[in-house]
Amino acid sequence: QVQLVESGGGLVQAGGSLRLSCAASGRTFSRFPMGWFRRAPGKEREFVAAISSSGGSTVYADSVKGRFTISRDNAKDTVYLQMNSLKPEDTAVYYCAASTYYTSSYPPLVPSYWGQGTQVTVSS
Repeated sequence: QVQLVESGGGLVQAGGSLRLSCAASGRTFSRFPMGWFRRAPGKEREFVAAISSSGGSTVYADSVKGRFTISRDNAKDTVYLQMNSLKPEDTAVYYCAASTYYTSSYPPLVPSYWGQGTQVTVSS
């Protein structure tokens, strides 16, 4: 079992930045590929970004490519999502997720564990 706790959400103006963190506990964090997903009001949850267990491979949704950066610190059991040039359409609840595998398909992982989510609101 893996427990995931997100933090760092909030209210920001368009063009601003936020950094989300996800702290993991329960099992060996460094073995798990990790990802971020989001759910906007009235929409289905969608893939945002993923990172392999070593951190050597990352994948992004087209909508965030060039603006968001996923990273991880295995010594701290934490994965991050740096979000720059935020847009109102980025407003959503952001979820951290852990997977047991990482593939060449898109998205590259299917989550086995989820965090509780953190709200990001971007005002225009």
